[in-house]
Amino acid sequence: MIPAVVYILCTLTSLIAMTLLLRAYAARRVRLLLWSGLCFAGLALNNVLLFVDIIVVPEHDLSTVRQVPALIGVTCLLYGLVYDLRD
Repeated sequence: MIPAVVYILCTLTSLIAMTLLLRAYAARRVRLLLWSGLCFAGLALNNVLLFVDIIVVPEHDLSTVRQVPALIGVTCLLYGLVYDLRD
């Protein structure tokens, strides 16, 4: 019960951070906010897949599949940091 609550809270936290960052990007058009929002979108999807992997279908190992959204999100943030540094 407790791990499920923790996974859900982590997902909600990532979704809230993503929403706030993307809303701030829409208002101010600062590209770093966009890249950070996309990173948190990947992390939120990673948290959802973690919940599915550990709680919903514990008999299957989805560890490789659930790491892909986190990798894409962090890659977006890294690209944004390097891209904004050049401008």
